[in-house]
Amino acid sequence: MRQQRWWAVLMVAGLAVTGCGSAARTESPSGESPQKQQQKLVVWDWKSSEPAAATYIEKAKADFAARHPGVTVEFVAQPFDQYYTLLGTAIQSGKGPDVMLFNGGGQIRDRTDALLPLDQYVAEDKSRLAGWEAFGKDGKIYAAPVTLQGHPIYYNKALYEKAGLDPAKPPATWDELLDSCAAIKKATGATCFALGNKEGAGIQFWMSGLGSGILTPQEYDDWIAGKRDWSSPHVRRIFELWKEAQDKGLNNKGANSTAMFTDIFTVFETGKAAHIIGLMSDIGHWKDFSEFLPPDKLGVMQAPVASEGATPSLPYDGGIGYAVAKWTKDPQLAADLVRSLTSTEALTAFYAKAGAIASDTTIDVSQAGPAVGGIVQEIKTGKPALHVALSSKTLDLMGRLSQQLLSGSATVDEVVEQLAASDRAG
Repeated sequence: MRQQRWWAVLMVAGLAVTGCGSAARTESPSGESPQKQQQKLVVWDWKSSEPAAATYIEKAKADFAARHPGVTVEFVAQPFDQYYTLLGTAIQSGKGPDVMLFNGGGQIRDRTDALLPLDQYVAEDKSRLAGWEAFGKDGKIYAAPVTLQGHPIYYNKALYEKAGLDPAKPPATWDELLDSCAAIKKATGATCFALGNKEGAGIQFWMSGLGSGILTPQEYDDWIAGKRDWSSPHVRRIFELWKEAQDKGLNNKGANSTAMFTDIFTVFETGKAAHIIGLMSDIGHWKDFSEFLPPDKLGVMQAPVASEGATPSLPYDGGIGYAVAKWTKDPQLAADLVRSLTSTEALTAFYAKAGAIASDTTIDVSQAGPAVGGIVQEIKTGKPALHVALSSKTLDLMGRLSQQLLSGSATVDEVVEQLAASDRAG
């Protein structure tokens, strides 16, 4: 799991699909049903090769096999840093896997023309699973959520204790956070935040992790709905605090040269930083941190309020989900495989082995510890993550500009102006 990059910068272009597991099918005599004609389904993802996901995949395959004996399912795990490039090549050719994994948000919304709407196939799962919004566009659902992904603010309770602070009462405002971080720095030498922005991903975590403490609820809802006011002082404040944290030494040294995946998580785990805006699933999450921090020493806090009228909430969306390609020869069969991949038994295994916050709201997480309990408790009142509402093009630009802000080669006004133009164009 630690070797996977969750939101890494895509680096490789123009790779061929040949030999990468494109769907092979056996032909049957004419007149047979499409299900009989298609004896093999091919799945592309970047998770199935991970040891922590092995039991999850086994459970999903067993569920599907029980309902469709004789149909072969082949999982082809692609390297994540090449995944969307390979998928783009497949989409351009109109050939490739029957079922494919996506991150929620811009990555799937930019490719819905190649995907099959799943609404009619997953109607029975709507109330059981959460996170559908991240896989929808224009009122249609294009993937079923496997995990919920969000950006809780984790903190090290042991560092709070060493600084004479109450670990049960993390700071509720930005000014209180600054005071707490100053005390922690003096007592332990630890910085306030662990920040890795080498891939430009740190700003996404910052925007979504702290945004609900900066924007008013109406501004937040408008942002998610696509009515983004980049001229708002509160939107500008997101980037001002990004720069302020760097200028005041709240971040670890070398943030722009430190990889988010996975170097920066080690900074937090080893007690060199008191806080980190992490993830709920996949990597940099509660189960990862438990290897170094006992469950009772890992805290989760709401975004500190930095603007009057802000109401903190957990930022989360559907994390990853499986979609069906338009070119599949049996949509019902492929959709049934997606349903197996989101079955309660399979998702329970994913939660237990990998520590994923699964999309299935019926799974009992009461034994996982206070951090995950706190996260799950906030899901009911949580809101979609701010950065997920932006296009992948604007996110790429924001990553580059965020590095310039940290280095001092761009101003907040310049950054906001360029992002507003990109967002409008998208």
